[in-house]
Amino acid sequence: MVKRKLAALEKVEADLPNLQNKIKRDPRSYENDFLHQYMQYENQRTIYLQSPGSDTDSGLASFRELIEFVAHVSDCYKQHTKDFPAHLIEILSLYHAELEPQLREKIVGSLVLLRKKELITSIALLQCLFPILTATPSKTFRALLFQKILSDLRSANTPTINHKLNRIIQTDLHNLVTADKASPRALWAVKITREMWKRQIWTDSKAVEIMKEFVVGGVRFFLGGDKEREDLEDESSDEERIDMRQLRHQVGVNKKSKKAERRLENAAAAVKRKEKKKSQPHQLNFSALHLLHDPQSFAEELFSRHLQSTRSKLNLEQKLQVLQLVSRLIGLHKLTVISFYSYFLKYLTPRQPSVTSFLASLAQATHNLVPPDVIEPLVQKIANEFVSEAAAGQVAAAGLNAIREICVRQPLAMNETLLQDLVMYKKSKDKGVMMAAKGLLGLYRQVGADMLKKRDRGKDAAMNLKTGDQVQHRYGEEAAGEIEGLELLEKWKEEERQKKGLASDEEDPEEDWNAWDIEDADSDDSGGWIDVESDDDINISDSEDERHTPKKPKLDNEDKENEPAATTTNAHRHIDDPLTATEIEGLSSLSAGKATRAQKMALLQQHKDDREEHKGRAARKKERKAELGKSTTNKEKARRKNFMMTLGKAKKKGKISLVDQRKVLKASETQQRGKKARR
Repeated sequence: MVKRKLAALEKVEADLPNLQNKIKRDPRSYENDFLHQYMQYENQRTIYLQSPGSDTDSGLASFRELIEFVAHVSDCYKQHTKDFPAHLIEILSLYHAELEPQLREKIVGSLVLLRKKELITSIALLQCLFPILTATPSKTFRALLFQKILSDLRSANTPTINHKLNRIIQTDLHNLVTADKASPRALWAVKITREMWKRQIWTDSKAVEIMKEFVVGGVRFFLGGDKEREDLEDESSDEERIDMRQLRHQVGVNKKSKKAERRLENAAAAVKRKEKKKSQPHQLNFSALHLLHDPQSFAEELFSRHLQSTRSKLNLEQKLQVLQLVSRLIGLHKLTVISFYSYFLKYLTPRQPSVTSFLASLAQATHNLVPPDVIEPLVQKIANEFVSEAAAGQVAAAGLNAIREICVRQPLAMNETLLQDLVMYKKSKDKGVMMAAKGLLGLYRQVGADMLKKRDRGKDAAMNLKTGDQVQHRYGEEAAGEIEGLELLEKWKEEERQKKGLASDEEDPEEDWNAWDIEDADSDDSGGWIDVESDDDINISDSEDERHTPKKPKLDNEDKENEPAATTTNAHRHIDDPLTATEIEGLSSLSAGKATRAQKMALLQQHKDDREEHKGRAARKKERKAELGKSTTNKEKARRKNFMMTLGKAKKKGKISLVDQRKVLKASETQQRGKKARR
């Protein structure tokens, strides 16, 4: 009897795929067959719910097959299967810990299939899967659920953003995080939010607010979330390039087939999609730090709770991350947290571990609205602790670099006596110290040359002071009339000129003609005086020897010595770019004996990548022939020929007759005599 039942079940399982295909082709004709199988599913579900997890292997296999069958054809009989999604959600929600693993995965896959067929909504699916994600003890099942949740959110936001779904899900995740930040649900909510941000699906302020509530994960998100998003975008753009020329060549040479033509058509369509995607406007993605609703309160809360408080349980590494985040918030939004700067006083010593990270954070937190009397004691302490004749070169360079980065953001924090003392280190024998001091000198030649001695001001700064072109800004003064991003317009115009083959100082003729006005041109020809140069301005020379090209004006030694130093400030750094400890260390981190072999090799490789690859004449000729589509010579083809193909010819040469050998040797001897005679 048992054998008969097993045989019947096996027959049913074998017939289900065939019946499934028939139903999809003609649902009305096979409706009775479907109802029979659906009744079998109902009976097995009832039996299984009486004792979950205790069914036989054959019964479980049959139940899995029936669930998969109903899920695939449920859209053909919506009226009969209207309760089917609720059945699966009930089984999975109540008995996910007791279900057999294959049956559990089959139910999840069936729910996802029902979602694709739009028989259930994304909200219903996600509200079913997320509680199980946070409760199941199975690691593999958690990974499956996490992947299915992300996949459904991505598909729901493709091709257009589903704002309603995102708003509901983000509200639920935010409530989970705020209810209990230490619970597993809060952790998974943060993971989902961070993944959605990285994939550029959630790019609004609500996702940022969720991450703000979670301390450690949130800090890492704000410091590295934008970099992860850019890296993922670069990986997706660096896909394998399709060579259409090679594919067309293969189709023309190989045997013609529909499969090859279809492959060529698909490749052409893929190339067309890529080109269309490139021409579309790039999506504007704001940094997470810009999307905070109340950065002032957020920065104050982080500082008071995790840095200032003695009850903080964070270790040094975690505190440094919080410190970097607070300093970036203060510098980016120009916040006012006066007590934050006094926090650094006990850490500004060369004996402090990770002191360059503290220096970088202090510089990042400085801006032009910070009172100079708050920053000046910190600058003085850095000078006293780091910059002295007895200090090591690496220490002095880090101190000078930190002072320069602080003064770039708030030049009024420096006093005249200290500045003149620090500038004297430009004559140091240590290269890192010398460059750091020249950088500070170059900065104050631009923003405060009157604080320097006359011999240190340089020609340009001295002239600007005399003419009044250089005026020191007062505290809190903002430059008026500046448009952020105006330099990008100039960069675009320069690129357009280069495309048209124009020089940087040459005007575009199209722009000239567009600006030309006929009435203005006619009015100039109506007669009248023409301004010409006076005789005093014209230099008449009787000798052609006196006509020479004017020489390039020489720079003063001081100007030439410090010319590149002025460009070492952060004038070209974007406001969103963080200041790192490596930048504070400067050249001293790669000085002789300090850098490891790996660091030196990495720096060498970076310079190699920047240089254009050197190629010989033959290589350049070969590239030109390949670009023109020309073939290679027989000699080049012979070099690339397979060794086994040339083996027979080599053996044949070994079997040459004695008469032929004598002819070859005689010809060689005659050739050698001719060479000697010519000499």
